[in-house]
Amino acid sequence: MAYVNGNLALQPKRKTSPNQQPQFRETKKVVMRRKSLPVQEKLLYMFTILVCVVVAGVIIFRYAQIYQMELQIKQLSKQHDELVVQMADLKAQYAKMNDPQKLQQEAIDMGLSKSDTLKITLPDSKDTPLASAQK
Repeated sequence: MAYVNGNLALQPKRKTSPNQQPQFRETKKVVMRRKSLPVQEKLLYMFTILVCVVVAGVIIFRYAQIYQMELQIKQLSKQHDELVVQMADLKAQYAKMNDPQKLQQEAIDMGLSKSDTLKITLPDSKDTPLASAQK
């Protein structure tokens, strides 16, 4: 059911007489034709669009460079942290190996003994010329 003017009742259909034709009204519509844009204005629009595209491209390029730099900074920071940990480990090993008691114990384990006498070996006199002979 159709709801017409606040009433749900159907409106009766009107009968048309056979000699009466449906009337058509002839209307005239004025069409305004816009002039095309002048060449200078078209060039101005194209130049403006080109400038916008170039500026957007430069901005995107710079953001890409900034992202790359941030990525490199993160990688270098991670590498620096790893090197700091490795350096601390190496310092601990160095301190452990430089302990005089540890060095003495390793020398004993290798079969080395402490010598009380100081031995000096001189080269043969035949191999080295004397200072007085050079004159």
